[in-house]
Amino acid sequence: MDSSSEDEFDLLDSVGSKWLILQESSSRECSVHPINNERGAFGEYHHLFKILRNFPEKFFSYLRIEIETFDYLLNLTKDSTHKAWKNCHGNPILQEERLVLTLRYLATGASFKHLAFEFCMGSSTVGLIVKETVEILWKILQPLHMPVPTSDTFRKIAEEYFNVWNFPNCLGAIDGKHIRINCPAHSGTMYFNYKHFYSIVLQAVVDANHRFTIIDVGGYGKQSDGGTFRSSDMYELLKNKQLNIPLNEYLPSTNTLVPFVFIGDEAYPLLENLLKPYSGENLEKDSECFNKRLSRARKTVECAFGILYSKWRIFSKAIETTERTADNIVKACCVLQNMIIDKEGVQRHLKDIVFFPAEMAMQRPQHSGRTADNAKLIRDTFKIYICSNEIGYL
Repeated sequence: MDSSSEDEFDLLDSVGSKWLILQESSSRECSVHPINNERGAFGEYHHLFKILRNFPEKFFSYLRIEIETFDYLLNLTKDSTHKAWKNCHGNPILQEERLVLTLRYLATGASFKHLAFEFCMGSSTVGLIVKETVEILWKILQPLHMPVPTSDTFRKIAEEYFNVWNFPNCLGAIDGKHIRINCPAHSGTMYFNYKHFYSIVLQAVVDANHRFTIIDVGGYGKQSDGGTFRSSDMYELLKNKQLNIPLNEYLPSTNTLVPFVFIGDEAYPLLENLLKPYSGENLEKDSECFNKRLSRARKTVECAFGILYSKWRIFSKAIETTERTADNIVKACCVLQNMIIDKEGVQRHLKDIVFFPAEMAMQRPQHSGRTADNAKLIRDTFKIYICSNEIGYL
């Protein structure tokens, strides 16, 4: 047999083998459901999403971000969400569709099965896309929109806090919320909280513009705010003076030198760099004045959680994934919120705030342990300054 005949034989053998494979595949149960094969004709991305780009308000309602912000996000993530498809994939799921699906999941909290019908995909495919995409969102957006705070960053935050909320030397407000999850396997009662549902804890520090600057995700639901705080990396860094907090600075228009501080509620411990309200009944007028100013300044963290809850309705129900994916979902939502505020401003997103239900608030313990005398002295110094510089309240 000459070489040309051998080539023809090899070609026929190859074609014959492929034909047999196709025949065997067709004799088995179809790997892609016939409905999903029509994704291009009936899938939500391929018909509704394309139309929504012509109606900015509808687009915003659909994905909870503006068109320009979505395009910015797509441009940042498209290389990371790209898949090297083989030629056997006649209808691949491309980068934009993956991003739309994930944002729609976060915005609605719909189940994977529900989204599978809307987007004409398998429910396991939807789950995999969400899992991969939230990891990518955090990895790419965190350095840009939630970088590790530096000393200069903290100084800028403190300046804005004083200008907007009239609280001096403030590095941010801290608080925590329970995030509902399904009970993780073999977890016992570690995730079972005092309101009798399973949860992980999102603990966050927020700046004067409702942006998250520090987040700690994944604390056990059974912990209080103070317990979550004391087991967090932030507490260890604060205790070991490794948090890039600037050196002490004079209170405005005084010669009184005080440290920079975070502000929290009664659940948190009173520390040199963490202030909390005075507790008890029948407080002196000056203590009530201090508490009122601190409570006013803490509105930023409550509003930040309110924006998070109203924008991403995934938080209105239990997150039905593994605890690791749930952690990544929470982190992705937080950094997306920062990105949106950076690109769109905050005012629009303050209009339709729906606050977290009371049951998702953290437990407030009656006792926080012994407080160092120096921390009490620092709080008293702030109290004297604040009561000497009263402001009007609406």
